[in-house]
Amino acid sequence: MASLTPSILPKDPHTQIIFAGATLVLLIGVVFAVTFHSTKKRDEENPSAFTSFLRFFYASFLKPHNGDGLGEGQQAALESFYKAQAGVYDATRKRLLRGREDMLGLVAAQLVRKAASERTHDPKRIWVDIGGGTGWNIEAMSEYVDVPEFFSSVYLVDFSPSLCEVAQKRFKRLGWKNVKVVCQDARTFRLEDYESDIPGAVVSRSPSSYYSEDNGNVGGADLITLSYSLSMIPDFYSVIDSLVSLLSPTGTIGAVDFYVQSNVDLTCRNYTGGVVNRHVNWFGRLFWRAWFDVDRVGLEAGRRDYLEYRFGTVLSTNSRNTLLGSIPYYVWIGCQKKPASSLNTPNFPHEIVHRLDAAATESPYLSPINHTNALSRAVDNSTPPELRSKAFNAAIVNLSANLPLPSFFYQNHHWRIHYDDQLKKHTQFKNEYIYAFTWEDSRVDQRLLKLTSDDVVLAITSAGDNILSYALSSPARIHAVDLNPNQNHLLELKVASFTALPYSDFWKLFGVGKHPNFRDLLVSRLSPHLSSRAFQYWLSNADVFSSKRSKGLYETGGSRHAIRILRLLSHGLGFSSQIKSLVESKTLNEQREIWTKKIRPIIMSRLLSYLIVSQEKFLWAALGVPHNQLAMLEADHIAAETHTSPSPLEHTPKELNSTRGAAVWEYMVQTLDPVIESSLIGEDNPYYLVCLQSSYSQRCHPDYLKPKSHQKLSRGNAFDGLRIHTDEINEVVSRLTPGTLTVAVVMDSMDWFDPGAEAAATQIEKLNRALKLGGRVLLRSAALTPWYIATFESMGFQGRRVGARIAGGCIDRVNMYASCYILTKTEDLAPLTPKATHSSRGSSVDLEKLEI
Repeated sequence: MASLTPSILPKDPHTQIIFAGATLVLLIGVVFAVTFHSTKKRDEENPSAFTSFLRFFYASFLKPHNGDGLGEGQQAALESFYKAQAGVYDATRKRLLRGREDMLGLVAAQLVRKAASERTHDPKRIWVDIGGGTGWNIEAMSEYVDVPEFFSSVYLVDFSPSLCEVAQKRFKRLGWKNVKVVCQDARTFRLEDYESDIPGAVVSRSPSSYYSEDNGNVGGADLITLSYSLSMIPDFYSVIDSLVSLLSPTGTIGAVDFYVQSNVDLTCRNYTGGVVNRHVNWFGRLFWRAWFDVDRVGLEAGRRDYLEYRFGTVLSTNSRNTLLGSIPYYVWIGCQKKPASSLNTPNFPHEIVHRLDAAATESPYLSPINHTNALSRAVDNSTPPELRSKAFNAAIVNLSANLPLPSFFYQNHHWRIHYDDQLKKHTQFKNEYIYAFTWEDSRVDQRLLKLTSDDVVLAITSAGDNILSYALSSPARIHAVDLNPNQNHLLELKVASFTALPYSDFWKLFGVGKHPNFRDLLVSRLSPHLSSRAFQYWLSNADVFSSKRSKGLYETGGSRHAIRILRLLSHGLGFSSQIKSLVESKTLNEQREIWTKKIRPIIMSRLLSYLIVSQEKFLWAALGVPHNQLAMLEADHIAAETHTSPSPLEHTPKELNSTRGAAVWEYMVQTLDPVIESSLIGEDNPYYLVCLQSSYSQRCHPDYLKPKSHQKLSRGNAFDGLRIHTDEINEVVSRLTPGTLTVAVVMDSMDWFDPGAEAAATQIEKLNRALKLGGRVLLRSAALTPWYIATFESMGFQGRRVGARIAGGCIDRVNMYASCYILTKTEDLAPLTPKATHSSRGSSVDLEKLEI
């Protein structure tokens, strides 16, 4: 028989490939037929894995979708596709349809938060699952809420009779009486056909009437979900239009689906909730469109775009199913285009836009509820154009174009102020923060500032620790400012954690820096309290807290480089045990001995300083020391040696560079030796403890990590006065109403200016304008006498040095800076000259005319 084989097979290689392919298809068909007949009588909901795979493969890749004699149209096409695999649908989609659990967890978190504020004990809560198929979503929701108790009615709407039959069996088995399976075209589904107390005359609204006051009645669904169904609806425009009328004014809508999109499509869109990981490259767009088109799954960008256009975006994220070829999918949570926070205001969008604008600029706000429209317009016209927030400007642009407002307007909290995340000044940080913890001593700040409930504070965000410390004093307002969006994402996460988590979880996240269940907490507990961009960031970086390979939060960011070098040195040179002994020291004498004999000779090595620490790239990447600040400490070193001027302007770059190694080494000595001499690291110096062991301890941590602090800052209104600005200090200060700030904490940011630069004088002038008389600026510097103090004093401030590293002393527990100053405003400068503005920025824009 073997000798006959060559004569049977064709010799042409192309024919051989075709023959092999046909044989494979025939073999799969035979196996499928045999398996199908042998398992006919088995439970359709529990087929074997092999059977499930064969049916899925046959229905998806072999079986023609021609209607199977069921007629023409979408229902016949769906039934042709699903009938052969309805019983194995769930078993074959677990790995393919990723993100469904995330979507359910996110919408459940939104609903649970709303339920917590509801006054009625037995609210009527309706969920409509569009394209719900076998009912998997509804059963899976029980992981987050008790479906029979939480929802008064659940409607599964699907156009495939086979899938609906599986769903009916599912809910009969579960015994859930509140779930109704509706085999119907989603375009024609109306709640009033099933709910007696839903108004019958639901008027479908056209896109051009979104912001008008008389826009028809709105349906009563508290939740609408679309789980991998939007991509299978040919006429998706009409379905999305119908959902606008179906969703209640305060309802939530969630979607998860495949997509492909280019970042070119997203240029200048500020309402999408962020574009992190949204771009799909050219090959991916081409391949996945063609691949899914075989099964009539549409991946064109217009589906998602229209969904985002018709609703407001609350949360949005983009991911890849890496197990199956990196298929792009998104999870999106939305609400009605008219923000829920404006429902009780008769003058939307005038009310919501002006209220948030006033919160960002400290400008007076007159509610249209209590004042006439004419008076409100008079206030508009009297407000200088430069005092409008960037959120106001963006809202004007969107309303004039009938677009949804930026996603920040749809958040449950208005902590984060709108910013354009596509600007180069923000993208330059490449999705990384520099500081995972703050280097300013909050105890000293508290002693120097003595904040009260009347204070309005502006401070640089950094890692947010100082902002939280100020919040413990309950000032009237805190404006947190940082150009790096990721630093503000970290602050947002801390604020959300105060709001949503118990102390035990909060301590794991920010005391230990690790939490094995961080991703679950992010989705189910923290998400309602985060802006869309912050949520995207932490979902993409969840392994910071949860990865077993990660050292935790405090070894992330740019500052991780210095910590890792210290760890490598300690292990390589054999003094890691001495570091452990240092942080466990019970007395200063014990600590000093360990430092002097075991650690200092290595850490303070001149060779290490000259070769690594004094390198400008290392100073910037690991310690956040910019070029100009480095020049200031070099000039101070020269001044100490030669008794000349400490100003960098008095020395050439060559002179400064020639002393860098010695200057940096001397600066390290003046920083670290006094700290060891005066503060017990393991008991009362959390700033160095976290560097040495990458976590805090229960006995040594910043004030905001104390149980009493959590008790205070977890109250519902603890952060009502917080505003987080992602911008330069100048931009924020110039938009604040003059004379409203009482305190500005600028850390060491003035060191970053070019010595003698006009930009520094401009910022000082704007600070003077924003501060009231008697208002204070707190700053720290790498120089004992910074060059810009004289500029402050020439522009209406009186300077006072309140800390200096002289004769081996410490200015605080960190001791990282050479000096600390308080500049008190003693006189007003002349008002700034009004500048010409574009119409989109001008206060003469009448918002009421934009109510389309």
